[in-house]
Amino acid sequence: MTSASPAPLPHFRDLVASERPLVLPGAHDALSALLIRQAGFKAYFIGGFPVVGVRHGLPDIGLATLGEISAAVRDILAVSDLPVLVDVDNGYGDVKNVVHAVHTYEKMGAQALFFEDQVSPKRCGHIAGKELLPCEEMERRIRAAANERRDPRTFIIARTDAREVYGMDEALRRGERYARAGADGLFIEAPESVQELEQIGRALAGTPLMANMLEGGRTPILRPAELETLGFRIVIYGISLLMRSVRVMQDSLADLRSGELRLVGSGVGFEEYKRIVGFDRWSALENRYAG
Repeated sequence: MTSASPAPLPHFRDLVASERPLVLPGAHDALSALLIRQAGFKAYFIGGFPVVGVRHGLPDIGLATLGEISAAVRDILAVSDLPVLVDVDNGYGDVKNVVHAVHTYEKMGAQALFFEDQVSPKRCGHIAGKELLPCEEMERRIRAAANERRDPRTFIIARTDAREVYGMDEALRRGERYARAGADGLFIEAPESVQELEQIGRALAGTPLMANMLEGGRTPILRPAELETLGFRIVIYGISLLMRSVRVMQDSLADLRSGELRLVGSGVGFEEYKRIVGFDRWSALENRYAG
């Protein structure tokens, strides 16, 4: 007699409709994805900023391409079955490159994607010096992504970085046009005040909106419930795990270098770490077929 299969997880699109809001911590590697799953979150986010930093030691200024970033995404997706939103940067080229990127991530199992209207080389949305595509070109890319996605449920979010480059009025205008072009959700990057967040929520209320709570960035950090009241359905805390992990590593290295070893024993225990990475399951498998 076989045990019943676990119920399938909700699709990302269903979570956007049901959660108030849908909170997505950012995973920068496979271990952080495991921890997000074990912490009880319903979905998560993989962003370019943390991935290129952790995997390649590079800043998010367009130095890594689809091949390099998708290799990291593949490793992360391999350890977690949670619905995931993947950052596709600016699509890594023209319309055909955007569609290729969409297909690449769909084949890996990504259920949601966002791409932005920056020209190459793109930059992190909270770093100055961005240049934008003409609105019409971004609309073509959105239409292509929406029309050519392999799974009609794949949730496509259009991001604009126009707030810093041209101002909020242009950012909102682009948001409206991107929604009409076929985007399932909208992401106005780097608003600089709660008032601007309120303005976005009012102006674009007809489309699911995403907010980016990037610690140290231009946008004020708000609680999920506060963002929900402002009209946002998806909230990413994309670099929170990365930034705090880096600080702990710096402190640990300083402690080792000092020779004091004051932090010994302050991390997770050896047995707890084995549990996190599934040691018992693999050990049981090994024993089952021993000899």
